[in-house]
Amino acid sequence: MTDNAEAQPREPRGDDSVTRTLNLVGERWMMLILREAFFGVHRYGQFAQNLGIPRPTLSNRLGKLVDVGLLSRERYAGGPIRSDYEYRLTQAGLDLFPAIQILMAWGNTYLPDDPTGRSTVTWTHDVCGSPTHPRLTCDQCGEPVTAHNVHPTRDTP
Repeated sequence: MTDNAEAQPREPRGDDSVTRTLNLVGERWMMLILREAFFGVHRYGQFAQNLGIPRPTLSNRLGKLVDVGLLSRERYAGGPIRSDYEYRLTQAGLDLFPAIQILMAWGNTYLPDDPTGRSTVTWTHDVCGSPTHPRLTCDQCGEPVTAHNVHPTRDTP
């Protein structure tokens, strides 16, 4: 065994914000349900049809997303008993939009369309009508933020 003077003990990262977030939304169906909500899907039947998800799984995941405050369940007028609710993104859910958009852009770049006919989804900016691509910028100076020009700092109590 070699003694490495540069080796520093590392803090365990088992309870950081990334871990907590992934524990909440990292399961496949959770992110796909949120994606559909961003595409404008609100009703149980639409989620089930678009995702091809087993109905018990969908009920469970929608319930969890409501319980943690990413979706709200709201009654709408009319409709069959099972489908008389709509699921709407809450502010906490809406705040996940950049993450969904960046995952989609990454997939479009590194996992592009394939011969089976899957299509690439892009976003169009309603204000100017142009296709838009996610860009992370510093909220203080407006400059682009990349993995090469930032570093983590830990808040201390």
